[in-house]
Amino acid sequence: MYVADSRGTPAPAVTPEPPAVAPGTRPGRRAALAPTVLALGTVSLITDVSSEMVTAVLPLYLVAGLGLSPLGFGLLDGLYNGISALVRLTGGHLGDRFGRHKALAGLGYGLSALCKPLLLLAHTLPAIGAVLALDRTGKGLRTAPRDALISLAAAPEDRGRAFGIHRAMDTAGALIGPILAFLILRGAADGYDAVFTVSACVAALGVLVLVLFVPGRRTAPAPGAEPVSLRAALGLLGRRDLRRISLCALLLGLCTVSDAFVFLLLQRATGIADRWFALLPLGTAAAFFLLALPLGRLADRIGRWRVFLGGHLALLLAYGLLLAGGGHPALPYAVLLLHGGFYAATDGVLMAAAAGAVPEEHRGGGLALVQTGQALARFVASLGFGAAWTVWGARPALAVAAVLLAAAAGACALLRPADAMAAESAAEARAD
Repeated sequence: MYVADSRGTPAPAVTPEPPAVAPGTRPGRRAALAPTVLALGTVSLITDVSSEMVTAVLPLYLVAGLGLSPLGFGLLDGLYNGISALVRLTGGHLGDRFGRHKALAGLGYGLSALCKPLLLLAHTLPAIGAVLALDRTGKGLRTAPRDALISLAAAPEDRGRAFGIHRAMDTAGALIGPILAFLILRGAADGYDAVFTVSACVAALGVLVLVLFVPGRRTAPAPGAEPVSLRAALGLLGRRDLRRISLCALLLGLCTVSDAFVFLLLQRATGIADRWFALLPLGTAAAFFLLALPLGRLADRIGRWRVFLGGHLALLLAYGLLLAGGGHPALPYAVLLLHGGFYAATDGVLMAAAAGAVPEEHRGGGLALVQTGQALARFVASLGFGAAWTVWGARPALAVAAVLLAAAAGACALLRPADAMAAESAAEARAD
């Protein structure tokens, strides 16, 4: 990592950073990862420690500590996730419009950091809702510009690895955060206040790392490129490859059961005691952490679309194991491994695939389109699965979701973008 130039003079356009090759390195060896990717991974790791500290205790704090009803918590949870998905479009477009992806990402990280101490002052439903809405606004603003910075810093053939290492570092924070919150709650007299205070300090550290170590260069449009505008951003779906990627992300998202339901189904299938339920998300996060980089490298080697669809097949297998049940002692480990593998094979890999379908001057907006469509589809899927569970029961609802996921994966295998077909052909040629 290195200190970014923060002076006000105009900076050069963003281009992929030259690979850092050590003296004596043989040609053909994989180049060192761009410093920008490592810096952003560090920011995400620190920020996720802060965020997951709050996420781990927030339900208990709101329901048990403040006496919020389950309905009230459900409304807040929907607000918490829905706003982030919608604001991503704004963050991506503004980053492209002004060529300041770092500034938009910094604003998003700063807003989220500000919300942590505000939770100490909010004690009513409207106040808590406002703080959470501001926090999710910050997350939505930073996501697409941050991913644009990663894709612009990495060489095209290395994007899967770049997103893999970033997601691995991000997930490491998701593992550390709940553990740290647990230790603080056990050791502090005013546990919740202590968690929010430490979380605020950690979030501020993440913003500081972003300011100091992520370069703040301006992205200039390519010669002859269409000016960045809202109309041009919406017109990105006219690009066939991006349209197909967005459609596939939407279709598969509509067939994806939310994490909370997966963990509840796993508890029912295995009889896991309530006191261990909170550790199930850590199992998924651990598998995600371990597999993100290897699967990112595999995506660069054999084709990102193949790995992306393979991740959904892993999720389909997890659904099959949950339907089979049986109470085998290995079932929780197998399901959590497949669940984490699903995220490792899809989250960063999808962004690496989408980056190749979007010109540099529209990179943030293009990635935001894919992210927003997928997030809204998963939100609808969560509502639909909850309704199906209520009407039919858990196993029939999961069986329907599995059938729909298999059908959607088959359709997406046929709809794969041209870039994906070219990458797969190149991979096969290298293998021969």
